[in-house]
Amino acid sequence: MSTTMADLEATPSTSTVRVVDQHIVEIVSDSGEGAQTCGQMFADLVARNGNGIWTVEIIPAEIEPPSRSRAGASGNRIRLGSNPVTNAGDHADIVVALNEQVLYSRIDAGALRSGTIVFVDRTWAEHPDDEIRRRYQEAIEDFRRRAYTVIEAPIEAQCRQHTDDPRKGKNMWALGLLCAIYDLDAATVRESISRRFSRKGDAAIEKNLALFADGYDWTLANVQQRFRVPAHKHAQPMVVMNGNQALALGIMAAGIEVCSMYPITPATSASHFLANALQEAGGFVHQAEDEIAAIGFAIGCSYAGKTAVTITSGPGLALKTEFLGYAVMAEVPLVVIVVQRGGPSTGLPTKIEQGDLLAALYASPGDSPKIIIAPATIEECFHFVVTARRLAEDFRGPVMILSDANLATGQQPFPKPQLQNSWLAPPVEQAAWDQSVPPFAWDPETGLSRRPIPGQRGGEYVLTGLAHDEASHVAYESAINQKSMEMRSRKLAVLKSALHPPQVHGSAEGDLLVVGWGSTLGCIEEAVDQLRAEGHRVSSLHLRFLSPLEPGLKKIFERFRKVLTVEVNYSDPVDAAFITPESRRYSQLSQLLRSQTLIDIDCWSQVPGSPIPPSRIVAELRRRLELLRQES
Repeated sequence: MSTTMADLEATPSTSTVRVVDQHIVEIVSDSGEGAQTCGQMFADLVARNGNGIWTVEIIPAEIEPPSRSRAGASGNRIRLGSNPVTNAGDHADIVVALNEQVLYSRIDAGALRSGTIVFVDRTWAEHPDDEIRRRYQEAIEDFRRRAYTVIEAPIEAQCRQHTDDPRKGKNMWALGLLCAIYDLDAATVRESISRRFSRKGDAAIEKNLALFADGYDWTLANVQQRFRVPAHKHAQPMVVMNGNQALALGIMAAGIEVCSMYPITPATSASHFLANALQEAGGFVHQAEDEIAAIGFAIGCSYAGKTAVTITSGPGLALKTEFLGYAVMAEVPLVVIVVQRGGPSTGLPTKIEQGDLLAALYASPGDSPKIIIAPATIEECFHFVVTARRLAEDFRGPVMILSDANLATGQQPFPKPQLQNSWLAPPVEQAAWDQSVPPFAWDPETGLSRRPIPGQRGGEYVLTGLAHDEASHVAYESAINQKSMEMRSRKLAVLKSALHPPQVHGSAEGDLLVVGWGSTLGCIEEAVDQLRAEGHRVSSLHLRFLSPLEPGLKKIFERFRKVLTVEVNYSDPVDAAFITPESRRYSQLSQLLRSQTLIDIDCWSQVPGSPIPPSRIVAELRRRLELLRQES
């Protein structure tokens, strides 16, 4: 007889619950078996419980990868803690694998450790194919040799009691397993499942509740390892979302009414969210025929008075570069969101990288200064869009937001934003334009100018990507070209003068300063905190403004013996073949900082296609500190 939800809530627990301050959980399966849904729901439940979380989606590069293969692994990693969690952490404490081959992909990624509790669906031990049975048995023996705690769970057999297609039920059974292990309130889970499957009707809700209850009840009866991560109730309302959702909500909060885009991983989900919601705020999403058309449409909307946003990733950025230069030359406000992924070319479309900084800075013909900002948290993904819209309009030009796949798909709770009218775009100017004022009346000190709107009486002017004078007349004279270049560049200097120096995490002086940007904030600070607790003189600094750079960097850097950037993009290892001090290629932020400060800034970067764990940063920083000790 199947277990009901009422039975579940009455089931006594005989196992001992161990209290821990944090844990890392992974669920992994073939693509299409719902492991990502299970992980998202579990993360949401934990966050609603009051825990800190950070998630990382495990996404195969292919749309339909082969089943039971390392390359086809799909799922989610969830790090949960009693306190706020800022990164995905190091090794998993518990992994639920719906077949043994996808588990190998996580082993290859270094995600497991000795003692990791591994749940594997044992249906493959009884498969009619001799080869599958053999591979399963060999894998189980291998896992035990690696000192994992292996629990073979009858996931598919249990699911068949409730559905004819267990492939579409295993994720809810696994959710029950995880909720039982972590002692989560069953009533809250029931509400979450009902809400999740409400569109599919009562029958779907009941089936998924039964699958969940079966997994929960089987775990209580058969698994002794149970844990509780104490939660702290927040004093203020919280929201839980991923970075792409935060970007989309930030677009709405900023009063941006037009999003023009072309689908590209991992940015597309932000556009999908907007496609369902932006119309409720009076806006719309335009899916263009390609990336070039998308930014062209956005520039047209902005020229007409409504600052628009276009969302893309690295390959799309490459296609948009000519129009980006046009927006700089024509001084049209524009918000460009780039959700970075691995490259070059198609590269790693579902994996994390911070490889687009130099492209964002320089990939336009001639000198095309633009504002570039990089959120470091999911909360900042929301607020930075509001900032970007205001900067684009105040400084008449494109503002680029560099997010990445780690922020895009990661979930994190943060305080619910209290919406403010001041965030919204002001209404389009309707008063007649003073026709004695040219459309580019550059202030000689700031380079700023008031923007006419074509709909204003007298506000019409010809927009051109050619060199032009203040009246927007095409002009090739050397003095005019020199002046216009200076005015467009001056705006960045004006913005920089209004910024504050960045805050140093740790002491203001010491042996080693670690500099980062984007989603590496949490793992860098966790590594630095660990080393500082051991007595090392190491600090960190995280940049949000990349063009212009935040002020005071040279003075900050000079207080440390060595400055090192940590990034998720490529740099040559110092000891690699043929690499010399003259031939070595540095990581992207380090190149920028070296040129701006004229300080010998070193770098350590990796491109694993996944977030760099804190332990790997700790190991490298120890090595660097030892080199400094030897030089003393």
